[in-house]
Amino acid sequence: MPVSISKRRPRTSKRTETEKPDASLKDPRIGCNSICSVFFSSLLYRVPLTILFLFFIYLWSTSTTVISGNVVHICISSRKLNDLYCLTAGTQPGLHVPVNNFTKPDIGNVIKSEEDKSVVVLGKDRDKSFAKNETYAGERDYSANFTVGASPNVIKNETSTVLDQDSKLINEKNLDSFLVDWDSETGEERYRYINSKDEDEETALKAVDKYLKEQRSWLSLGNNRNKQGSCQGQGIYVYDLPSKFNKDLLGECSDMVPWANFCSYFKNDALGESIESLGKGWFRTHQYSLEPIFHSRVLKHPCRVYDENLAKLFYVPFYGGIDVLRWHFKNVSEDVKDVLAIEVVKWLGSKQSWRENAGKDHVFVLGKISWDFRRNNKFSWGSSLLEMQEMKNPTKLLIERNPWEVNDIAIPHPTFFHPKTDDDISTWQNKIIMKHRRSLISFAGGARPGNPDSIRSTLIDQCSSSPDQCRFLNCTGGGCDKPESVIELFQDSEFCLQPPGDSPTRKSVFDSLVAGCIPVIFDPYTAYYQYTWHLPEDHRTYSVYINKEELKEKKVNVIEKLMSMSLREREDMRSYIVHELLPGLVYGDPNGKFERFRDAFDITIDSLLHMISKKL
Repeated sequence: MPVSISKRRPRTSKRTETEKPDASLKDPRIGCNSICSVFFSSLLYRVPLTILFLFFIYLWSTSTTVISGNVVHICISSRKLNDLYCLTAGTQPGLHVPVNNFTKPDIGNVIKSEEDKSVVVLGKDRDKSFAKNETYAGERDYSANFTVGASPNVIKNETSTVLDQDSKLINEKNLDSFLVDWDSETGEERYRYINSKDEDEETALKAVDKYLKEQRSWLSLGNNRNKQGSCQGQGIYVYDLPSKFNKDLLGECSDMVPWANFCSYFKNDALGESIESLGKGWFRTHQYSLEPIFHSRVLKHPCRVYDENLAKLFYVPFYGGIDVLRWHFKNVSEDVKDVLAIEVVKWLGSKQSWRENAGKDHVFVLGKISWDFRRNNKFSWGSSLLEMQEMKNPTKLLIERNPWEVNDIAIPHPTFFHPKTDDDISTWQNKIIMKHRRSLISFAGGARPGNPDSIRSTLIDQCSSSPDQCRFLNCTGGGCDKPESVIELFQDSEFCLQPPGDSPTRKSVFDSLVAGCIPVIFDPYTAYYQYTWHLPEDHRTYSVYINKEELKEKKVNVIEKLMSMSLREREDMRSYIVHELLPGLVYGDPNGKFERFRDAFDITIDSLLHMISKKL
C-alpha cells in the first residue's frame, strides 16, 4: 500500500532553537575553522576590489575626457580602436569620437562608408576651418557667435568649448563619392572628385587645383566701403565705349533668337519685369543678362572715378555675350561673328591705360560660358574673343569659366531675386528658413536623349519611381518658363537635383540656393571648380555630391541616398545656405543700398581690387 511522505520540515519551537548550545564552544577545532573561514573570505573579497581598482587606474591613464554638450564623457583609446570609445555616452551608448580630432592625424587615415564601402582618404588637419566667405559688410548681431567649422554640416559656437555629440564631425554618407587626399607637393588637403585615368589627366587636375587656390587667394573677405576714405586708392574707371559695343546690342532684342523676344528681359536695368506674386525684389531675369546688370551697378559704385590716372581697376563694358547670342542661330560667317570682338580690342589698344600694364588691371564681364568665346579651327560655335592674344592678361568674369584659365573667374548666374535693402534680404531669409518643405527631393529640367553622357534620364526615372519622395517638373514642354513655378517648387523641397545640362554649370543651382533648397551636384565642374569667390571650398557645408559615374553604373540610388540624411544635417546645411551664402549669391537692385550685407556684385568688386593689389 502506497505511503504518503510529507516534505514539510518539522516545526521547531523558537525556544528550543534559542536554548541550543553553540557547538563551537564545546569543540575548539570548530572555532578555529570558523575564524579561518572569516579571514580567507575577507581576503578573497578584497582581491577582486584590488584588481578592479588597478583596472580603473589603467583605464583612466588611457582615457580621454570629452566635453559634449553639458556632459563630461570618459573615453578610452586602444590600438584596436580607430576612434575614442566613450563609456559614459548616456543616451548615446558607444559614442565614437574620431581620434584625429584630438591628436595629429596620420596621412593614411582611411574611413570606409558603411553604406557603399567606398574608400575615403582623409588628408592632414581635416578639422581645420576653411577661409570663410563673409557676405556681410559689418558684423551680424544675431549670429556673430557662430561660424561653420571644417566638419561638414556642423555649426560651431565660438563662445563655447563643447563638441556637440549630436552633430557628425564627418558625414561619411556624403564622403563616399569623392576623395579627400594629401597633396604631397603643397602639404595641404585637397578634394578629389575625379579619379584620374592616366598621367595626362592627373596633370590637368593638378592644374585645376592650382588655379582654384590662386583665385581663392584673391578673395576679399572684408569690406570697408562704408568707412570714410574707403575708396582711397581704389578708383574704378568705366570706359565710355561707343554704343555699338553695348546699348545698341540691347536694341536688337526682338531679333536676338528665333523663338523669343528678349525686349521684356532688358527692362528695369535688365532685371526684367517684376513678379508681384513672389514679393519685393523679384523679377523675370534672363540668365544671360549679367552684362547690363553689372554695368548698371558699376556706374553707381561709390569708388568710380572719371580720371584714368586715379584708377586702380578698369572696367570694359563690352556686352560680348549678347553679341555672341545674336549670331548663335543665324547662318553667318565667322568673320561676321568676330567683328565687334576685333574692334573692341583694337579700340583698347589705342589707350595708354591699356598699354601701361598690358591689360592686367582691366576686367571684362561676359554673360555666357567661356567656351562661347573660344572658337577655334575645330568648332564653329561662338566667337574667338578669348582666343585673341590681347585677351590673355585681362580678367574675364563669366557665368562659367574655363578651369584651365586662371584669369577666367566664374561669378553667379543672375537669379530672379534682386533685393534693394537689407530688410529685403532679411525678410526673405526669415521666410525660407521657416518654410515647411513638403517634398524631400525635386528636379526641374528636361531629358537629354541625344546626349549619351547625360544622366538626366536616369534621374528622371528614379524620381518618377518615388513620387512620395521626389517631384519632377518637366521643362521640355515649357514647364519652367514661369519663374514662379520653379521657385515655388524649390521652396517646397529639401534637396534639388542639379545635373549638368548643355554645359556643366546651371542657373538652377543658384535658384535653388536662394530658395533654401540644398543642391545635389553630380559634376565638380558644375560648381566646385567654378565659383571660388562666392562658394566655400568645402562643398559639404552647402551641397551633396554624388559622382555621376556611379549613377551611370547604377551603383547608387539618389533617392535612397538622400533619404538617409538626417534632419539635423539638412537643417544645418540650410541654415548655412540662408544666413551665410544667400546674400552673396544675388545681384542687388542697381538703385539699392546695403549696409549689413554684401551681394554678389560687392564681393566681386572687392575681390577684383584685392586681386589687382596682389598682381601689380
